[in-house]
Amino acid sequence: MRRVTQAPIHFYRKVISPLIPPSCRFYPTCSMYALEAIEKHGAAKGTWLAAKRIARCHPFNAGGYDPVPPVSGGKTE
Repeated sequence: MRRVTQAPIHFYRKVISPLIPPSCRFYPTCSMYALEAIEKHGAAKGTWLAAKRIARCHPFNAGGYDPVPPVSGGKTE
């Protein structure tokens, strides 16, 4: 399931991202964050974390260093 969830992100990074100027306000970039979140937390929670991160990526947010939170016990997907 992770690969299926990560496929659109890889497509975005390879095809769409080179066509537009960089605008992510965070490090790591939102697409890298999404890939790492899905890898660490599974498809469902990783996608949720990525969506929350993308919602914060706008001109009124200062941005900066924002790593994927560590896995806190329990199972991942």
